[in-house]
Amino acid sequence: MLLDAASLYFRAFYGVPTSVTAPDGRPINAVRGFLDMTARLLSAHRPDRLVACWDDDWRPAFRVDALPSYKAHRVAPEGGEEVPDELSPQVPVLIEVLAAAGIDRVGAPGYEADDVIGTLATRARGPVDIVTGDRDLFQLVDDARGIRVLYTARGIADIESVDEAAVAAKYGIPGRAYAEFAVLRGDPSDGLPGVAGVGAKTAAALINEFGDLAGIRAAVARTAVPKPPLTAAVLKKMRAAADYLDAAPVVVAVACTIDLPPIDGILPARPADADALARFAEAHGLGSSVRRLGAALGWPADALD
Repeated sequence: MLLDAASLYFRAFYGVPTSVTAPDGRPINAVRGFLDMTARLLSAHRPDRLVACWDDDWRPAFRVDALPSYKAHRVAPEGGEEVPDELSPQVPVLIEVLAAAGIDRVGAPGYEADDVIGTLATRARGPVDIVTGDRDLFQLVDDARGIRVLYTARGIADIESVDEAAVAAKYGIPGRAYAEFAVLRGDPSDGLPGVAGVGAKTAAALINEFGDLAGIRAAVARTAVPKPPLTAAVLKKMRAAADYLDAAPVVVAVACTIDLPPIDGILPARPADADALARFAEAHGLGSSVRRLGAALGWPADALD
C-alpha cells in the first residue's frame, strides 16, 4: 500500500475540524486525521507493506520548465506552496510520529510523491494499492499486475476502487489511457490548460480512434479532409496547440524509474522508538490515534509502555 501522503494530510486537514487541538491549543487535526485514515486503511485492506510517499518537491523544475503554468496558481506570494497557516506546523509533527512508529516515509529530491509512487509500483512484485485523491495516478492502474487506485474523493469512509474497468467506465477510454486523456482535456487544479476547446468527450473520441497521443498527432498531421472525430474545428484546435502538446506529456507522465534506495515497507511489529512515540502522543494529544494505529498494525498492548 502506497500512501500519497500530502493528498491524505490535506484531506485530513479539511475533513477534521481545527477545533481538534493539542494540549497547548494548537490544531492537530491533520495529524490525527492522517493517523486515523491510515489505521482504517490497514484494517480494511490488510496490506503486507506500507509506504508513506512524500513530496520532496511539490513543483519539480523539470515540469515547470516544460510548462510554466504547472501549479503556478498554488505558489505562495513568498514562494513555495500555499499551505494553510494551521496546517504547516503539523507536517513536521507527522514526520516525527511516522518515524517513531516505524512507518517508512520516502521522498526523492526533485520529484513529487506521484513519482515515488510510480517507481515503487513499477518495482513491486505483487499487487499494489495506491491511496490518493489525485486522479493523475489513474494512469498507473494495471489489471495484469494488480495495481489499482483507492481514490479518496468522497473521503476515507467511502473509497472508490479504481482499476482499468473503472477508468473505462468513467471516461470512456481504454483503462490505461488516462495520461493522454488528461493532456488533451487538461486539469485546472494543476494549471494544465489542455487543448483549448477539446473537452472530455472529444478527448475520449480521439483516443479511441487513434490509440494514443502520438497516434492522434500523426493523424492530425496527415489529415487533409476532415472527418469525425477530426472535424475541421478539432483539427484547427489541435494544430494551434502544437507547442502545448510537445510539453504537456512530460508534465503529466508519472516518472516510474527514479533513483530510490531499496524500500521494504515492512509493517512494524512494534514502534521503532516507543519512548519518542509516547512523548509525541502526550505532547500533541495523539494518544487515541496512536493506539488505533497500533491496533491496526497488531502491536502488543504494552507497545508504548
